[in-house]
Amino acid sequence: MTTPPNPFANVPPPAPLRVVVADDNPVVRAGLTALLTGREDITVVAEAADGREAYEAAHTHRPDVVLLDVRMPGVDGISALPYLVRIAPVVMLTYSRESEIVEEALRRGAGGYLVHGEFTADQLVSAIRDIKEGRPHFTPTAAGALLSQLRQDSRPPRPLPEGLGTTRTTNPTTNGLDLPHIPPPPTSAENLSQLQPDMARSSSGWTGGRPAAPDRSRYQLSTREAEIMDLIASGMNNQQIAATCFISEKTVKNHINRIFAKLHSTSRSEAAAKWLGTTGAG
Repeated sequence: MTTPPNPFANVPPPAPLRVVVADDNPVVRAGLTALLTGREDITVVAEAADGREAYEAAHTHRPDVVLLDVRMPGVDGISALPYLVRIAPVVMLTYSRESEIVEEALRRGAGGYLVHGEFTADQLVSAIRDIKEGRPHFTPTAAGALLSQLRQDSRPPRPLPEGLGTTRTTNPTTNGLDLPHIPPPPTSAENLSQLQPDMARSSSGWTGGRPAAPDRSRYQLSTREAEIMDLIASGMNNQQIAATCFISEKTVKNHINRIFAKLHSTSRSEAAAKWLGTTGAG
């Protein structure tokens, strides 16, 4: 019996994804480059130590994805971001976990936000592939920070930490790049709520397209307990919460026991529902 020819036998494999790695730490850059270069379908075409070098590398090599750190000398990642996204999708890959930075990065066009220490090598590779296709990715801390911002009322956003979103350079123009005057893309908080479809969202309490902030003062949680409750509501497990707060898992469990007592809850889902304002207090 004759075997029919394979119609895909002569189809060439897809071209590797081309990536630019931008981080001011040479050890981090070298580690990411070594990790990604070991994959058959990904190649690092350039490295950069700041936002200006990242723009120049992206302008020259036209990559498929840019991995971008937030805090870098000279031109930081937040400042360069609106210019880079005109060339290629950008994912923030950083140790910066502040909620206002996560929100601003998304406002300026980032396709994802990954915090170091919260993803495996395989998850990073999957995020790069997905972001190339327009599917956003967030690690737990970034998702929790964004969720916290979106739950706030209509107060104006908090300012970025000093030095971010501005440039510290005496020669601001390179290849037509005028970094001190960055027009943020017209992305609204309502648009941001659609970027992460897996994020928990309240089914009630929405006013004018924004979630109404629940009254949590009645629960009398301490600052640390409120922080941990936010992380629980974002979907983190005890191990992830411990890593995020730099405390032991035993300490996390002790905090959770006190939180459950104050919220009159017996499970994480029940506590989260009360904390997010999707059910009445028990």
